[in-house]
Amino acid sequence: MPDTFTFEVVRTSSAAPAKLFQLEVDGARWSDWAKPLIVQSGWERWADPVGGVGAIRRVGLFPMLMFEETLEYEQDRRHVYTFARNGPVKDYRAEVLFTPAADGGTELRWRGSFEEKFPGSGPVVQKLLRTAIVFLAGRLVRAAESERDGR
Repeated sequence: MPDTFTFEVVRTSSAAPAKLFQLEVDGARWSDWAKPLIVQSGWERWADPVGGVGAIRRVGLFPMLMFEETLEYEQDRRHVYTFARNGPVKDYRAEVLFTPAADGGTELRWRGSFEEKFPGSGPVVQKLLRTAIVFLAGRLVRAAESERDGR
């Protein structure tokens, strides 16, 4: 049985869960807030509500685009997705949780799991994916707080 690799990134934000959720699920807006890592973003397949189950967002920079399909969607609370096309790993599953904080803000918890595609690649890919999610979580928090403040 192949090894499963995991990672988790936790951030807090003064923005409401709904604002963070709205930005994270909307594949068309990633290039607004996730640069320079995500320069192009859009929809490969649309779903209603925006980013709902079955939606496939396209993010990255051609020719290095990632296609991520929504598997589970709980409005303003939880978004689960996987790689819809050939990714760098097997059985990737990411879950983003938006938990209201007592002070009116949000605890953002972004975690992922996968199996390595090539023997021995798991630890390196784990570090790369976690590093990317650390960056994206920070940018997401900043964007949500800026929109809330009207900037």
